[in-house]
Amino acid sequence: MNLYDATVPVFTKLLKNVDRWLDKAVASAEQRKFDPEILMQARLSPEQYPFIRQLQSACDQAKFAVAKMTAKEPPVHPDTEKTIAEIRQRVRAVVDYLGTFKREDFVGCEDRQCGHSWMGGKTLRAGDYLDHVVLPNLHFHLTTAYAIMRHNGVGLGKMDYLGELPFKA
Repeated sequence: MNLYDATVPVFTKLLKNVDRWLDKAVASAEQRKFDPEILMQARLSPEQYPFIRQLQSACDQAKFAVAKMTAKEPPVHPDTEKTIAEIRQRVRAVVDYLGTFKREDFVGCEDRQCGHSWMGGKTLRAGDYLDHVVLPNLHFHLTTAYAIMRHNGVGLGKMDYLGELPFKA
């Protein structure tokens, strides 16, 4: 499998799902008569990131992964988002960035070495980096964001997380 197939369409779908979570969060807050912006700083535990930082981290996982695998420069996002509108824009900007990649961009990248500052100078082959670093981290931050919304009464279900499935007729 070309690593494009395991990254760009998957990351794009997951991030587009987040946009729908935000719609549901706003609707839930309006129905319950509170400012939906309060949810942006909600967290599950005092030492964990708040919702908005979970989404920033998920966006970073997606954009940095494809950039590292293809040796391209990712866009810069300074993590200054504070509002629903701003985090929506961040998510959409990363989705747009993912849309610039083509399958050909990933040809031959399987052996490219990818790493992160916390890895102490060590690297992994691109596929291993995807499997052992990117996907667990991406899902961790998305799942935590999802759990924060659920914990705060937003009516999200499993299909909101999974999104549309690629059933074949």
